[in-house]
Amino acid sequence: MFKNFLDLGNQPLANSYSSNKNLSEKKITYKLKVGVNLKNFLVSIQNTVPKEKMFNSKYPYRSSMSLTMIDSFKNLAKKILINFKPKLILEIGSNDGAFIRNFNKKIVIGVEPCKNLANVTRKHGYKTFSSYWNVDLAKKITKFKKADIIYSANTISHIKDLNSVIKAIDAALSKDGVLIIEDPSLMECLKLNAYDQFYCEHIYVFSAIAVRNIFEKYNFEIFRIEKTKTHGGSNRYYIKRKETKKYIIEENCKSTIIKEINYGLKKYSTYLKFKKRVARSKIKLLKLLNFFKKKKLKVIGYGATAKSVTVLNYCKINKNLISYFFDTTPDKVNKYLPGSKILIKNYKKLDKKDADVVFLGAWNFKDEILKKEKYFISKGGKFITHIPYPRVI
Repeated sequence: MFKNFLDLGNQPLANSYSSNKNLSEKKITYKLKVGVNLKNFLVSIQNTVPKEKMFNSKYPYRSSMSLTMIDSFKNLAKKILINFKPKLILEIGSNDGAFIRNFNKKIVIGVEPCKNLANVTRKHGYKTFSSYWNVDLAKKITKFKKADIIYSANTISHIKDLNSVIKAIDAALSKDGVLIIEDPSLMECLKLNAYDQFYCEHIYVFSAIAVRNIFEKYNFEIFRIEKTKTHGGSNRYYIKRKETKKYIIEENCKSTIIKEINYGLKKYSTYLKFKKRVARSKIKLLKLLNFFKKKKLKVIGYGATAKSVTVLNYCKINKNLISYFFDTTPDKVNKYLPGSKILIKNYKKLDKKDADVVFLGAWNFKDEILKKEKYFISKGGKFITHIPYPRVI
């Protein structure tokens, strides 16, 4: 049984940035409601957007723009080579190649439906299929050799038809092969009050409970769970076929699920409490921004992320409260954030001449950003965040 617990209002497509030419055009919006399936405890948005409208040749997000992501992929690649010694690695959602570029070109294949990003990896000499992941593609890629490792970061949660996803994985994975997926942790999302994890692309936010329940139906099981700091706290799941005895089920699988149950992920009341905290967060953030405005302090944003689109539109924040955003992504610079129509400027190292206060749109890279902007902080510059509650850092 699916029950709604959160309404984030009308939202534009998170990556539908406007230029000067089409700034006045009315953007498509959708009602962003979030609910939980009380049978398998899968949390998802209610109204989904066709994949072609989200993932196309103009998709702006680049994994390689973040040092945090680059380091995470590099460390994982080393572990995979040492622990599994794969002859073929397949990545679902290879983006601009931040992960696959850690491997020999002969043993890795990427799948990336956004042609602009697939072309980046091809230019580096990596075989990349610019198609949506499905059974036919899986069979085509692994016709002569099955994959020993299938990896996917922050992609499975973007695909509505999980049934098709898992069947395609089943078709492509070798007998003793390992599926490794990582996505934001639902429990960390609720703990941090990170309601901006929900937007059009994030159809699902997974718990270990839900992942176990979903894959169990297809005779797969989790045998290891690792916690990572990426995207505000993620889980990395190592999954195998049930009949495979090569890997033992590790204690962290059981302990992670027990922690989630103890936190209340199987109780609808937990999600209703989250809803109340989100409403309070909105009030506090607007109060904070209006305080700075009253004091005539200039506020700008840092990281014109898809997450920030949810926050800005839910809280109805525009350029009157945040003058503009800095971002390093070339495809976003000199464009405007969806809905709020706040200008995005090319990033440069922060100076007190730019702003008095900086809102962390990319709060999940907080440590990386604060380290990078030591000079701004030393001159009295302030950062604010809405995670886990609106405050000055």
